[in-house]
Amino acid sequence: MAVPKKTHQTTSEIFSNLSNEVFDHKNSDAYIKKASRGLSEELIRKISAVKNEPAWMLEIRLKGLQEFMSKELPSWGPDLSALDFDEIIYYAMPGEITEENTKSWDTVSPEIKSTFEKLGIPEAERKMLAGVGAQYESSVVYHKLKKKWEDQGVVFEDMDVAVQKYPDLVKEYFMTKCVPINDHKFAALHAAVWSGGTFLYVPKGVKVDAPMQAYFRMNAQNMGQFEHTLIIIEAGADAHYIEGCSAPKYNSNSLHAGCVEVFVNENARFRYSSVENWSKDTYNLNTKRALIGERGRIEWVGGNMGSQVTMLYPCSILQGRGAHAEHLGIAFAGDGQVQDTGAKVIHIAPETTSSVLMKSISKNGGKSIYRGQLIIGAKAKKAVSRVICDALILDDKSSSDTIPDMNIHNSDVTVGHEASVGKIGEEEIFYLMSRGLTEAEAHAMVVNGFIEPIVKTLPLEYAVEMNRLIELEMEGSVG
Repeated sequence: MAVPKKTHQTTSEIFSNLSNEVFDHKNSDAYIKKASRGLSEELIRKISAVKNEPAWMLEIRLKGLQEFMSKELPSWGPDLSALDFDEIIYYAMPGEITEENTKSWDTVSPEIKSTFEKLGIPEAERKMLAGVGAQYESSVVYHKLKKKWEDQGVVFEDMDVAVQKYPDLVKEYFMTKCVPINDHKFAALHAAVWSGGTFLYVPKGVKVDAPMQAYFRMNAQNMGQFEHTLIIIEAGADAHYIEGCSAPKYNSNSLHAGCVEVFVNENARFRYSSVENWSKDTYNLNTKRALIGERGRIEWVGGNMGSQVTMLYPCSILQGRGAHAEHLGIAFAGDGQVQDTGAKVIHIAPETTSSVLMKSISKNGGKSIYRGQLIIGAKAKKAVSRVICDALILDDKSSSDTIPDMNIHNSDVTVGHEASVGKIGEEEIFYLMSRGLTEAEAHAMVVNGFIEPIVKTLPLEYAVEMNRLIELEMEGSVG
């Protein structure tokens, strides 16, 4: 009996075949010859004109430029002095792209399509996703939602398209209620040069039972990417969004300064998962924030494996009684890397609850930092919060710091904080090796056990991806 020919990868193969060669692959960047470096009002007006934006969006951009120019770099955290803003390319289009030709992979240029195929995105869409967006440099090259969810009123669009199709909704929410333009220097920069990203709207009571994903890929040297993600989950709705990111390494700086704004309404539930693997010459200076209504629930699940410097602190503002936030994250800092990550939770309403579990791994001189802030307001009576941050240091060259900041403004609350740091014990390795494992396998098993509480919250296929990325980072850490 003949064996049927396999036409697709299995779900585990989609991401388990990932390798450093996949992430470091570079396409032609001839389109960069038409792009300019550095920031100016002329560039801002050009971006807005190319996108045929309404006047109010241009006003946001110009205000962002003004705020960016007037603000200083952060005086705390990692050193950003080597980031040369005049060398960054803030906007580049890899060809002629229209809304119509982003609805099928067949219309994506073969070279760009091949990149996303190597990353497993089209296959993941076929197997398990409700919708997919794919951004390459400053432009979304593919964006599609399955008809089942379109028929229920779910909107899943390229953010540039949303400005044209849903202007009133975008104008109401875009950098007004959640992340203001003047929030900090990189929020202002984002407001000025944002391009692409995702607009997700889930109507009242609709429960999307499969994740939607957007994948952001930088290709050219000194590129900047500034996608905007705006998500509105109406009362009683439920959805899960997954973000993936990567870029090849050039040994000169790139910049990622995206912005995520999430609105979770009454009795709604939303999970935002992120698996980031920027190249180790990228500054990842992202802003993510959510506003949560009465009895709403937000879950942030994040993995940061790449970038030269990461400054990322997803924020949950618990505005409604009984609102809940969970923050789960992994940061991996290797040679030459600083992972400055954490969470920010603000309890405004009574009976709100939050849980923060952050884990970091440092090796080969890498530096990981947990930087967190918990604020419990005077009206947030009976609030409950627990913060746990654990660090694993794999050698004598690496380091880990914990910098918690807690501001409690009433006494009728329950707050707990735990922090631990440790190394892999020789006895653990000896025991595992006595059971037949190699030293490298023993180290990998300990690390996998350490990160398991975070990874298990992801869908199986993305848990495979996260574990594979950790394996790639662990290569060469023993012996």
